[in-house]
Order: sequence, then structure tokens, then C-alpha cells
Amino acid sequence: MAEIRSIGVLTSGGDAPGMNAAVRAVTRSAIYAGWKVFGIYRGYDGLISGDIKEFTTESVSGIIFEGGTVLRTARSKEFMTPEGRRKAYDNCVRYGIDALIVIGGNGSLAGAQELAREYGIPVIGLPGTIDNDLYGTDNTIGYDTALNTIVECVDKIHDTANSHNRIFFVEVMGRDAGFLAQNSAIAAGAEAAIIPESSTDIDQLAAYIERGIRKSKRSSIVIVSEKDGGAMHYAERMRKEYPEFDVRVSILGYLQRGGRPSALDRILASRMGVAAIEALKEGQTNVMIGIDDNRMVYIPFARAIKKDKPIDEELINVLSILSI
Repeated sequence: MAEIRSIGVLTSGGDAPGMNAAVRAVTRSAIYAGWKVFGIYRGYDGLISGDIKEFTTESVSGIIFEGGTVLRTARSKEFMTPEGRRKAYDNCVRYGIDALIVIGGNGSLAGAQELAREYGIPVIGLPGTIDNDLYGTDNTIGYDTALNTIVECVDKIHDTANSHNRIFFVEVMGRDAGFLAQNSAIAAGAEAAIIPESSTDIDQLAAYIERGIRKSKRSSIVIVSEKDGGAMHYAERMRKEYPEFDVRVSILGYLQRGGRPSALDRILASRMGVAAIEALKEGQTNVMIGIDDNRMVYIPFARAIKKDKPIDEELINVLSILSI
């Protein structure tokens, strides 16, 4: 691999709390290593259009506590084409960018893998997504903050549910992964979590009812991942099949993505940002930085993107026991 003198850093896909902490860590650790750093605005769209600016340590001062991403983000259709990736690579050459750090989720890392494969540019990925669905890392940047935001909201909904003897179906993000739903249900004292991982082999609403809701509880909270109609679908079923219950729906939506990152997300993002630069110094490429048992690890893009991250069955059992 050619000697690295400068790097580019971008955020792509959905924003996640802690992305700014990661940008700060990447920038300052690269400068510490003697490299130039270029901030690439608006994700891959900005790499294609040349929306690129050299960063100094001052460029990332005071951003560690901010939510969202100072680099902005976008989902780029043009980058999905060979012509778009060619423009992106040409701008890497134009600005003298020898390697890329990409902060994002599954789709963002898939794009990074393709660019590295076609043009040989070293790329390191940081897992920035509230869904926590990337294989090979215990947590992703933004997950802890989003989880705490959900729990805070559900705590408030509990007050209304108890006051009016209502059943609330609360929809959270996680179209293909139920980590937010499952863990927020445990933390918030919900009665059930309806998640994608269990949708193929069990009628989750029926299982929830059979656990005793009709016998002893007239107010409760059910956390639902947004997949397959989400909370509205299950609330309508509940109204038709069990009309004796007063049913309400709350969809948290993009509220979950915002807010200042938690201490855990700031620390995780900082560690991963430094690890990304260390990975490049070691000659690594096409890997995602992950955390496993509190250690930084390198996960090949092919594994991080293509392998499904399983829900811990113990968590499902814990919720089932505690919701009686």
C-alpha cells in the first residue's frame, strides 16, 4: 500500500449521535500522525461534487457534544453507479486523498467496499447507526443515545397509559433489527417487544396476549420495531380481535436520532476514530472498526455487511419473565 500523507473523512446514510465525536477523533489522531485531513461534506454526494475542505484541529473544536453530523450526510444514488464512483475517486486524486474513513451504516460501508475494490484506495469504516445491526461489534455509534432517548419517551407514555388504563403500541426504529425495541422494552418495563427477528416463526401479538394481558393488566406498553406496518398494524389487530381494550399508538420516528450523544457514545466514537487511524498505519483496508468485549477489533467489510447480527436469546427470555 502506498504511503499515506492525507485522508478524507465523511459521514453517510442516517445520522447518529456520536458521529461528530468520531469525526473529531479521526481528525485529531490523523493530524497527530502527521497527516493532512479533508472533511468531505454531504457524504458520497460531496465526494462526487468536490464539497471538500481541509480540516485542522480547530475545525473539530467544540463538536464532541453535538448531535447529528457537522459534515452533513446524504444518500447518494449517483455513487451507486460506476460513473459516480469514478467521479468520487477522481476527486480523491485531485485533493491528494490517499485513504478514506467512512462513518455510517450497512449501505455506507457497502459503498466504501465497492470504491476500495474498484480503485484500490484504502478505506476504513466506523459503524455509525442507531440500529446496532452491524455484525462484529457489540455496539455501534449512536445506539446507546437512541436507546436512552426511547426509554425516556416510554417512561412518559407510561404515565398516560396508567392514568387511562390504555395499551400503548410504541413504534421505534429498526426495520431489520430489533435491538432498540428489545432492549428499550426491558429498560422501560414494557410488557412485550415485537421485533423482526421473531416475526417469521411466531404470532408475536398472540403470544403477548396469551402471557396474561387479558387476565390481569388493562394498561401496558408494547414496543414495536417499524417493520411490516409497525405499531399501527398491531394496534388495528388489537382493536379488531380484542375490542374491550383501549388502544393507542405512539410513533417516535426521527426523535430517536437526535440529541446530544451519551457519554458512552462519545467514548466509543473517540476510541473508534483513533483506532481507524491506527488501522491505516498498520496497512489495514476494507475493514470496519468494531468493539468486542471492550477491545477494538477489525472486521472485514464482507462480514460486517453481509452477516446478520443475532439478538441474544437471553434478552427475549428476560423480558418474558419480567413482564408477568
